[in-house]
Amino acid sequence: MPNKYPALKIGGDPNKREKGIYKMMSGIGAHEVIIETPHHIEDVFYLEDKVVEEMLWVYWERIVELMKNPHFQYVLIFKNRGIVAGASLSHSHSQLIATPLVPKRVEEELEGSKEYFELKGKCLFCNIVEQEIALEERLLWEDENFISLCPFASCFPYEMCILPKRHYSDFREIKKSEIKSLARILKKCITSLDKILPHIPYNYIIHTSPCSRPDLEFYHWHLEIIPRLSRVAGFEWGTGFYINYITPEEAAKYLTQLQSSPISLR
Repeated sequence: MPNKYPALKIGGDPNKREKGIYKMMSGIGAHEVIIETPHHIEDVFYLEDKVVEEMLWVYWERIVELMKNPHFQYVLIFKNRGIVAGASLSHSHSQLIATPLVPKRVEEELEGSKEYFELKGKCLFCNIVEQEIALEERLLWEDENFISLCPFASCFPYEMCILPKRHYSDFREIKKSEIKSLARILKKCITSLDKILPHIPYNYIIHTSPCSRPDLEFYHWHLEIIPRLSRVAGFEWGTGFYINYITPEEAAKYLTQLQSSPISLR
């Protein structure tokens, strides 16, 4: 459903303009709330896998539909859980924002992965998947379609990332069998966080390729999970460096021990 207080609105003209050294445009886009369950609970991950699968299919459907709009350059799916993470409602929900340009952080990922591809001749994310499976130092869980891990040099305590093993840059290309896998591994990640701290606040985001560049050989869509256990303060804002009180290797070991299950979900 449309967000009651949208950051961007459908309709109108982008009206790109300049005023001296500044460039401006109107806030054209879309902002939707995805209600994950009719039950008034805090998080959909308390429910069975099938509910999480249905939620992921709604993500897919809305991305497919909104990417048809020629004014939209990017569609971002994200979830805020808890007040600290920016959620203003306690009912389990996600959000979607379609933007008239590609977000800065996505562009930086695209540029960095393109540089790596030109240097090494292979997708950076594919190499991450291969190396993390081989080392098992930061690996959390894997099945035939996905791996989850605590990223190397993580910015935040217990930060996680979910990557498809198959190379494809556009979330719209996901298969039915992969949705089942993604639902299971995402649920595994979130429930492991709840064992660290019940009702833990977190954000997750899906980074996929832009609307106009759906098939990129150097990029790989992925899902990032950021627990909100530490605050970004002056040092972080001033430098872009992040102080993390636990290494990703220690975090991965602790998370897998909490779940009391082997690394593989196969």
